[in-house]
Amino acid sequence: MKNFYQNKKVLVTGHSGFKGSWLVKILNNWGAEVIGVSLPPDTTPNLFEVLNLANQIKENYFVDIRDFDKIKEIVQKTKPEIVFHLAAQPLVRDSYNDPLYTYSINVLGTANILQVVKEVGGIKSVVAITTDKVYENKEWAHPYKETDALGGYDPYSASKAAADIVTNSYLQSFFNPKDFNLKHNTLVAIARAGNVIGGGDWAKDRLVPDMVRSIFEHKESLVIRNPKSIRPWQHVLEPLRGYLMLAEKLYNGNSSISGAWNFGPQEDSFICVEELVKNGIKILGRGNYEIIEDDSKHEANLLKLDINKALDKLQWKPKLSFEGSLKETFDWYREFYINQEKIIDFTDEQIKLYFNE
Repeated sequence: MKNFYQNKKVLVTGHSGFKGSWLVKILNNWGAEVIGVSLPPDTTPNLFEVLNLANQIKENYFVDIRDFDKIKEIVQKTKPEIVFHLAAQPLVRDSYNDPLYTYSINVLGTANILQVVKEVGGIKSVVAITTDKVYENKEWAHPYKETDALGGYDPYSASKAAADIVTNSYLQSFFNPKDFNLKHNTLVAIARAGNVIGGGDWAKDRLVPDMVRSIFEHKESLVIRNPKSIRPWQHVLEPLRGYLMLAEKLYNGNSSISGAWNFGPQEDSFICVEELVKNGIKILGRGNYEIIEDDSKHEANLLKLDINKALDKLQWKPKLSFEGSLKETFDWYREFYINQEKIIDFTDEQIKLYFNE
């Protein structure tokens, strides 16, 4: 993949966020010409600034994806070949506080990006990232497949399910694989991933960032709201590798890859919240927590993804165990808080080791 992405023009929306910053770092390291479109980072510190990405990528735009005319102008000017659409309002609890903003960004913003791709043309490959929370969660034990019904209890989940539906509508109506090389030259995939962890996330109301602030910044004791909730924890590099594989195959004209894909961990990484915290404290050798259960804002208690499609048809599979993912994550934070001037090199090394460069 490193050779494939060299000199490719790649548009990343949401490039200033946690997952987007890791993706941009990978692409930049591989010699891609990265065009970034997003709002400015909304936390201090943030991975985008920690890695000095604004001064590394080819084009950096802080633009709201709901501004259709500006997005279209950027795409016409930069002429990307590949699009990764990550821009979103990504927090469940924030979606309760401002549902209209969440729906606007996640649904209309996604439609804007796809409409620009349709109108401008010249883009070969689009990977739209949604979430594992798009599924109609019935709190059952078996993992959800790509063909299972979409839903969404909270505004965040519903907005991402709606964005997923919008993307599939554009895929069927304007970028249908049956019409590839006849009526259009663009292939689209949808990527659904679970709860990602990794260095450089400082978002509020997320378990690992809350834990990091409690331990390294000497904030108040870590509070766990839903200790028994089970999540598909995975290191951020795992789904990103899946996205990169999808985009390459789409670019090369593999129309069978078009459609929805789950990227999640192996069974050993379906771990409850309290167990993750205990393991993190063990790795770091310090920390404490208290449980204050809060059911005022509904969140799923059980959610698993079926990744057999990616295993069988994409030859993608997770590389890291749950313990390995945690260790990579907390090693990064430890390095940041102790030896911050070396964190860019440390990040590069984690990427190289993961991709066997």
